Amino acid sequence: MSYYSKVIIIVRNHSCKMKKVLLAFSLLLFGCSFPIGLTFGTPTPIPTLTQTPSPTQTPLAPPELGTEQNPLILALAPSPRPSEEAIAAGDVIAAFIQSQTGYRVVAVIPTSEQVLVEDFDKGNAHIGLLSPFGYVLARGTDSVTALLANVHDGKTFYGAQIIANRSKDFTSYFDEAKNENTTDPATAFKQFEEKKACWSDEVSPSGYVVPLGLLNQAQVKIRGAAFLEGQPSVVRAVYVDDICDFGATFIDARLSPALEANYGDVVEKVIVIWRIPEIIPYENISASTALPVDMRRVIQRALIDLMLTPEGKAAMQTVYGVDVVQVVEDAAYAEFVAYAKASGLDLIDLIQ
Repeated sequence: MSYYSKVIIIVRNHSCKMKKVLLAFSLLLFGCSFPIGLTFGTPTPIPTLTQTPSPTQTPLAPPELGTEQNPLILALAPSPRPSEEAIAAGDVIAAFIQSQTGYRVVAVIPTSEQVLVEDFDKGNAHIGLLSPFGYVLARGTDSVTALLANVHDGKTFYGAQIIANRSKDFTSYFDEAKNENTTDPATAFKQFEEKKACWSDEVSPSGYVVPLGLLNQAQVKIRGAAFLEGQPSVVRAVYVDDICDFGATFIDARLSPALEANYGDVVEKVIVIWRIPEIIPYENISASTALPVDMRRVIQRALIDLMLTPEGKAAMQTVYGVDVVQVVEDAAYAEFVAYAKASGLDLIDLIQ
């Protein structure tokens, strides 16, 4: 073999060995998985995709009160079956308020006063007439404010009296000549502890609820009570002195024509122990406290002007039984509200 042949063989052998060495080195360096990705330097972080928040939509404000889209709601006298006359009269009242104020007004008829009180609280009534107890309930949720008081016999409020038979061992704390009480109610009412009362009926402010509130405020516990369905009946029971020890009536139920024929000496025999001042209201027309003050004043003025027209006065009589009204404020009802609450009665049961 020549020298050159030997060299070629050596080189070929050397080349094979080098290929084997390079292959082994590659496996050690990069692993056995293919294809192989090479990374040099600091790895670049993969960006995190974030969702772009959609624009926040501002809720639209409700249409302004008194507009076509959000009219003022005039609540007529509650009735489950309103008459056509009441509906027509309500339209007259609503149209007049609208013409005088420029506010859109619609008339509705709630099925009961309890529903009306709830409607005031929910914003589903803005003007309406409330009974004394209905007003107390609505004021309890701060949903109404008084505008106009119903006037009876020239008065917007009336009083009550606690009466007893003269033969009973009670002290009178009322001066007939001066027409005034001579002591506070707590002192006057203490003598009725464990005595039996005669009340007129379970919804009467003067013949039950307010006197009961006064008794409770004085912390006087009575023995029991009889409900006699009418205030002249209470006077009669006290006169006869066979049912109860004392009673409560409006001022002055002793002068009722129903008693004159058979009880000529009733004023002498049935005496006044204490008189509750004129703090008991008649009905009132109230407005929702959701209405701005200026709006309430404009409505109040419109209702007063309505009563000055023959058609308007007739409509108010048909709908609400109102003949005369007088401007009134909530402060005038403070004592009545306090006594009604002190009675401890569920006032919802006292409204229709």
